[in-house]
Parts: sequence; structure tokens; C-alpha cells
Amino acid sequence: MDTPSRREFITASALGMAAVPTLLSTARAQTAPPPSEKIRLGLIGCGGISQADLPCFLHHKEVDCPVICDVDASRMAERARMVEELRGKAPETVSDFRRIIDRQDIDMVLVCTPDHWHALPTIMACEAGKDVYVEKPLGKTIDEGRAMLEAARANGRVVQMGTQWRSGEHYRAAVECVQSGRIGKVRMVRAWAYLDWLGGVGNPPDGDPPAGVDYDMWLGPAPQRPFNENRFHFNFRWFWDYAGGLMTDWGVHLLNVCLWAMGPEPPLRVSSMGGKLVLDDNSETPDTQVTVYEFPKYTLVFEHQIQGGIGPGGQPHGMLFSGTEGTVIINEDGWELIPEPKKKGLEAVKAPAGKDARPAHIANFLECLRTREKPVENLEVGHYVSSIAHLGNLAFKSGAEVHWDVEKEAVIGNPKADALVGCEYRAPWKLTHGRRC
Repeated sequence: MDTPSRREFITASALGMAAVPTLLSTARAQTAPPPSEKIRLGLIGCGGISQADLPCFLHHKEVDCPVICDVDASRMAERARMVEELRGKAPETVSDFRRIIDRQDIDMVLVCTPDHWHALPTIMACEAGKDVYVEKPLGKTIDEGRAMLEAARANGRVVQMGTQWRSGEHYRAAVECVQSGRIGKVRMVRAWAYLDWLGGVGNPPDGDPPAGVDYDMWLGPAPQRPFNENRFHFNFRWFWDYAGGLMTDWGVHLLNVCLWAMGPEPPLRVSSMGGKLVLDDNSETPDTQVTVYEFPKYTLVFEHQIQGGIGPGGQPHGMLFSGTEGTVIINEDGWELIPEPKKKGLEAVKAPAGKDARPAHIANFLECLRTREKPVENLEVGHYVSSIAHLGNLAFKSGAEVHWDVEKEAVIGNPKADALVGCEYRAPWKLTHGRRC
């Protein structure tokens, strides 16, 4: 008999695009607001990604944003002006996200924080009876993702991870092509992110946080460190205390589409290599990394580099599915099918990108708030995809292969990697629902 963890791997892709009822949808359905009612959103985190997400929510007339939160007063003021421009009324501003979660008039929260702050607001919101749209990756560690999934299940909440390509028209068409068998048996999948627009961040000295910043709250559960401008705002993703580098940034997006097309299953083994081969700065995560996932029926390779933008076919990023009859290539500009020259009967396809996927992804989430069905990037899917990305970093940081026990969510035979499945929280913060933290 399959254990819950194995079933999650097996069923995740089926849940990805279908409207599947939540485990507790029957009990919660009567509490869902009718279409005529307002959906009152609380924004937690006013950084760059909120600048993209929040207008998509406020595009829907039924969505209101009465309160926003950030530890940086200047960022919060910027987002308050956005809300006032779009709604004609400035929101309340608070520096402690718990003040949003405690409010009875808030129906859902939008979590746009750095990665190390994804888990706690999501879990607390679920426990307070609120639905959640949380940016990727699901957590900073695999166990944080597990805790978020269990909190959503226990409280019957609708939670969507912000990997919007799952809602993109041309991504869906390309995935359906791969799944249809048109390109034959797929034996090799490749994804890459070659980012020539990213450069080094330098070596600024430690100092005092800017005026209007609650730095202790920004750190939250992360280790106590002196303030350094590179560990703050956008560049936080290059430090292991807060994120997982490009593997869990761009990698989650690209791997998501690959795993969507191929179907969810645990990899047999994972290896990863690379390092800081170009940059000379105080960042910690690799500027060059190649990760190989061995699955039972195919091999998946994800690679990234900073300061170089010419990838396969001259494309800076993309996904490639190599089949016995042809190849499918996907990126943000569209997708194409290239038949094998020696094979007959398969027509080439070149299709441009459809509409921006982000508005569709958010619209799917809002619809699920009403129906209490699972969104396309529900937490079964989100936890699986995020875990696969994290496994790449576990292999890289441990310097050895990772063999994953999906039922126990543990690494076999690599204690260094296994220790990274969980996390250590700085007091007084604690992770509920976690198994390893």
C-alpha cells in the first residue's frame, strides 16, 4: 500500500491542472464567500515580487487590500501608494505580520517575503482560518514545505504557490504535446538558466540597517548576523541563511514544467557540482551549478550560470524534452516541436507565447477561494517541486550523491545532506507541523 508521501508524488501532476476538491472541502464549502462578497487581502512582504502580484489581485474588483505589512517602512510606503492608486484608499500599514493574521476581517494573505519567511506566515494564516497565496519556493527547506502542506490540510485551506507557468497557455500546450507521446519516448530532459544580467554583488562592509527597517524582525527565524546590504532585499537569495540561490529561484520555475510534463515520482539519485567559479564577492550560493536527477525512465539535468546568457539554441533559459521521434523546447517566448530528421510523419510546430501567466494563475486561485477546489499549484504539487529543487542543493552542499527516501522524507547514507532536510530556528520562533525542525 502506498504511504501518503508516495501518493503525493504519484498524484501531484494530476492535481496540477485539474480542479480537485480539497480534503476538507465539504466541511468548509459553506464558509466560502459568495461571488458578490469582497475578498479582503492582507499583504505580507512589500518587496519586488509584490509589485507584480498585488496589481493582479487588485485587478479583480471583488478583491480589497485593507492592510499591508513589511519590516521596511520605505518599501511599505511604496506599496501603500500602489493600493491607494488602484483602490482610492490607502491601506493600514503594520510592521508585524501577526497583526494581519489576527484580524478577523482578512480572508486571505499574500506572502511575498524572502524565502526564510515563507513558512511561518503561511502556517499561522492557515491555523487562523485564512487562505494563502505564497511565492516560491514553498519553504527554505524541505521540512518547512512539509509543515506548510500539513497545516493547509489540517485546516482545510486553499493555498497556491506562485509558480505561475503552470497557468500559462503555451506551457500547457507544450506539456500536453510531450504527454501525448507525439515525440516518442522521452529519455532526456534538460533545463537551464543562463543569466547574463546578473553580476557580482561586491563586498560591502557590515553596518547599520537603514532607517525605518526592523532588522531583527527581518531576520526572524534565521541566524543572528550583522547587517550587510547584500543580505537584504533582492540579494538575500545568494545566502544560505535565507534562500537556495538560483536552484530554488529560477530552478523551481523550470523544474516545475519539466516535472509537470514527465509526471511526479521520486528520483533514484541526485548529484550536483559547480561552485563560485566567476564571482568574487561575499555571496555564498554557486554562480555555476549542474544538477543531474536520475529517474526510473529518464534523466533530468538542470544547470545555471551567472554572467553568461547563451544557452542551448542560443536561448538564455528554457526546457528541452528529447524524444525518440522529436524534441520539444519551451521558454517564455513560446514553444516548438522539432521532428527527428530521419523520422517521417511528424510535423514541426512553432507556437508563440500566450497571455501573461501570472494573471491567470492568480485568477485560478481566486476562483478556488469560492469553489474550495485545489488550485493548479496546490501544496501537494508545490511541496514536490520545491523538494526536487532542494535535493539539488543538498547534493551540492554535501558534496555527495543524494538518495531520497520519499516515505520518510530523509536522505539515505548521506548524514550531511540529511541534516539539511530540517532547519534550526532562532528563538523565539518555532515551526509547528514540522518533522525535523
